[in-house]
Amino acid sequence: MSGITDLTASELAAKVGSGELSARESVQAFLERAQRLDGELHAFNLLAPEYALATADAVDRRLAAGEKPGLLAGVPVAIKDNICTKGLATTCSSKILEGFVPPYNAAVIERILAAGGVPFGKTNLDEFAMGSSTENSAFGPSHNPWNKRSVPGGSSGGSAVAVAARLAPLAVGSDTGGSVRLPAAFCGVIGLKPTYGAVSRYGLIAFASSLDQIGPIAREAFDAALLLKVLAGHDERDSTSVPRPYEDYTAQTSRGIKGMRLGLPREYFGEGIDPGVSESISAAVEVLRSLGAQVEEVSLPITEYALATYYLIAPAEASSNLARYDGVRYGLRVEAEDSAAMFMATRARGFGAEVKRRIMIGTYALSAGYYDAYYKRAQQVRTLIRRDFERVFADCDALVTPTAPSVAFGLGERAEDPLRMYMTDVCTVTANLAGIPGLSLPCGFSDGLPVGMQFLGPAFAEGTLLKMAAAYQRVTDWHQKTPDLTFDL
Repeated sequence: MSGITDLTASELAAKVGSGELSARESVQAFLERAQRLDGELHAFNLLAPEYALATADAVDRRLAAGEKPGLLAGVPVAIKDNICTKGLATTCSSKILEGFVPPYNAAVIERILAAGGVPFGKTNLDEFAMGSSTENSAFGPSHNPWNKRSVPGGSSGGSAVAVAARLAPLAVGSDTGGSVRLPAAFCGVIGLKPTYGAVSRYGLIAFASSLDQIGPIAREAFDAALLLKVLAGHDERDSTSVPRPYEDYTAQTSRGIKGMRLGLPREYFGEGIDPGVSESISAAVEVLRSLGAQVEEVSLPITEYALATYYLIAPAEASSNLARYDGVRYGLRVEAEDSAAMFMATRARGFGAEVKRRIMIGTYALSAGYYDAYYKRAQQVRTLIRRDFERVFADCDALVTPTAPSVAFGLGERAEDPLRMYMTDVCTVTANLAGIPGLSLPCGFSDGLPVGMQFLGPAFAEGTLLKMAAAYQRVTDWHQKTPDLTFDL
């Protein structure tokens, strides 16, 4: 069984498709590993062995009947617990969704199932995806598999931990300000935030609707491309879904990067970037040069205002989206003498401190007399950020930056300092504000913890970013490093 959990997703799908391995055997191996190790890591809020094995058996029956195996035949996929799964609890790691079991599948779950993939557990996250460390979960933090006293990043921390620790070959996360890329960087795996509108958000429980995007987490570029190929595409149930042709991302991963023009934005390499991170990125850039890429410094001056802009827009949209949790229709309900008291008691008990903080920030920014000064101005700056990228991409195929200014920090280290915690997102929020794709991949270690390198590209250039990642991984082995999971907390 241990040999099975070392296989990549594409290797698993090939073995299941050829009959060398059954979908049940594939899923059983990962379930057993997760059941053995997750007590220390807390990647999952829920493991669903009965559901997963029944789904795997259905894949095996389809194969026995001569049907095509599908791109993800028998491949277990860990699902972030803010994505709706029919018949499986979906909590957003919040007490306020206590007892909520969706009656439908999210669009990405439908696509995974249609491709022969097997959702087999719901992964831990910062409550309602609001956080950078997965410490804001109502069910306790996840632990970084490289050092279990360190955070895994957030908010899709559980998904990144599951892939890094070989508890799952693939995972799905959501990225509102870096929530796929940041945990991928901290855990030493690949995380991709697609272009806004490339992947349907139908069934994703909303945090900030103009920023949220679902994306894949994997160990290798080809596997990330494989999952994105399954996930991407138009869905008329999501009004922001873009009707356009979507390329074969897996085909891109076999191509080289010779002649590509890459930019190094100076604003991402200034004060606040740890020396170990800078050194790893500099070494990785030399590898890209050795592969034939042309790399030059560029400038994105509006980046200076990105973090403040993000932390006005995202809380404002969260304030609106989270108003639906009132104790009436679903989830937690705290009885009180009248409806107003019930609303307040339910929200007081159901929401955690960080969610309450962001609701208050957002409500203030949207309030009468302050809307123009804060929310409207933030949207105007957002337009300038997008134009900054458009100007640079006129001369560059992609940009290279750190994913985060540091490697993973210690559990509890920034919990009482929200401003310092928010600075963790300084390299990632710009992609969400501009709606462009971003990819993080491992490029070294500092203090024994993985360093993440980020690629940013123009809208719908996911294939370019995956091509770059695959080319880099062909000549390096950072993605093949495996954390030692034998030591105790």
